[in-house]
Amino acid sequence: MTKTVIEHILTRLQDIGITDIFGVAGDYAFPINDAICKNNTLRWVGNCNELNAAYAADGYARIKDVAALATTFAVGELSALNGIAGAYAEQLPIFHLVGMPASHIQHGKYLVHHTLGNGDFEVFYRIAQSLSCAHTIITPENCIDEIERLITHALSERRPVYIGLPADYAKQTIVPQKKVPISLPESCPNTLRKVINLIANRLTCSECSCALIGSMVSRFELVKDVETIIKVTNLPYATMFMDKGVLNETNSQYIGVYNGRLMNLEVANFVESCECVLNIGALMSDVNTGCFTANLSPENHIQILADHVIIDSVIYPHIYIYELLSELKDILTFIPNNALKAYGLGVPQADETGKITRSYLYPRLEKFFKQNDIIIAETGTFSMGLGFALLPKEVSFQTQSLWGSIGWATPAALGAAIAAPHRRVILATGDGAHQLTVQEISQFVRWGLKPIIFVLNNDGYLIERLFCKNPEYIYNDIPHWNYAQLPAAFGCHDWLCKKITLCEELEMVLEEIESKDCAAYIEIITHRYESSELLQKMGEIIRAEQ
Repeated sequence: MTKTVIEHILTRLQDIGITDIFGVAGDYAFPINDAICKNNTLRWVGNCNELNAAYAADGYARIKDVAALATTFAVGELSALNGIAGAYAEQLPIFHLVGMPASHIQHGKYLVHHTLGNGDFEVFYRIAQSLSCAHTIITPENCIDEIERLITHALSERRPVYIGLPADYAKQTIVPQKKVPISLPESCPNTLRKVINLIANRLTCSECSCALIGSMVSRFELVKDVETIIKVTNLPYATMFMDKGVLNETNSQYIGVYNGRLMNLEVANFVESCECVLNIGALMSDVNTGCFTANLSPENHIQILADHVIIDSVIYPHIYIYELLSELKDILTFIPNNALKAYGLGVPQADETGKITRSYLYPRLEKFFKQNDIIIAETGTFSMGLGFALLPKEVSFQTQSLWGSIGWATPAALGAAIAAPHRRVILATGDGAHQLTVQEISQFVRWGLKPIIFVLNNDGYLIERLFCKNPEYIYNDIPHWNYAQLPAAFGCHDWLCKKITLCEELEMVLEEIESKDCAAYIEIITHRYESSELLQKMGEIIRAEQ
């Protein structure tokens, strides 16, 4: 049976694993919204606003590798754009469907709602192009070819794509075309062979080697290949802050988090003394390198990135990570090495006041985590406190430490829970970030999900207090909310909701969570300057540079 344009697009999205589409409805997007609702195997997940929808799609893509978002023209797509930018930065393929005014309205330059009143219907399309790896405006004639092109770009580059759909075209029948199978870009064979030999020789000839495993490994679905490389070679491996949990931290070859010279100096000394550091998909960003305190000499540092490799400061272009790792896992051999033992946060320590401090909170939560958990940690106080916890097997630990958009974590946790409803989802967020996107907790109960939410209430933007010159400036203050009462206001009536200030209260509530099969929302009160060692050290460096 011949399909309409939107029916064909939705079918192709289903073919690559998408079963849920996030968004906010709008009149120009009604053909998209209607088609999703009529599809018995797709689910429309309506969000409280478009930014939250984009964040939720981000969280979904971190678990299911791809996601889809639908918004209306101009007002909807612009609201989502910050979330799309974050997905672009952190290499998450999101298919952004934008419902546009009908083609005759655009061609006639009519003055209609959701426009700037100047007849320019492509201004928002132009804005979006810098934040997508491929983009198009669909017609019945180009639909088949263009969707295949966009799928190819999204999967090979792992970044968002933009699909503009004029309302009338969306409902029209596609013009049949010969569908070309998806084909990912291929590496230059000669350069690929040379790079493989260089890496193999460097590892073999080095007396001490290790690997840094980055988030690109999970983005490109290469975890199994890298696990094979680690097992075959016996390489010790570390992760960086953005990459935590990419590989199992229970493996005896895991040595901990490498954060430059800022934290974990034993790990830093080991990594930086290696004659060969095989970096597989880790970015040398400010957060990853401990404010650029990492000291890896270029001649010892091999960087395997998405589409190129750097060896001895020489860039080898058009070498794709999925092809290179597939070849490497079959030719690398055992390499004698000694590995450090990875350590967690130790025993929770309460002081004489009994109030919740970093020395109790983070070690206690480390013990609370279980195999197969999904942990979504807001970039800031909470994630930097948990970043050096030792995780159980098969735990997914997600932060947005490159883009770092405040408020990301709450909707992202919803997206992750929608993607994997059978897994326990733990959201760790701060009071300031939570206030930006809190209404999305209403969606958990709507879809029958049972998250565990920890809200750290330290009376404001603590990360900003520690980074700026005057921490008491009013821009670091936020309104005082009764957080533990919010779930009831949002319709979450059967949740376990508590406000706690003491270590013994935290102990009791964690035990209660373990004993019950329900969602939990726990407001944790700490002193306004109670922060992790990492956050304090970063603050010292950042303040000194101002």
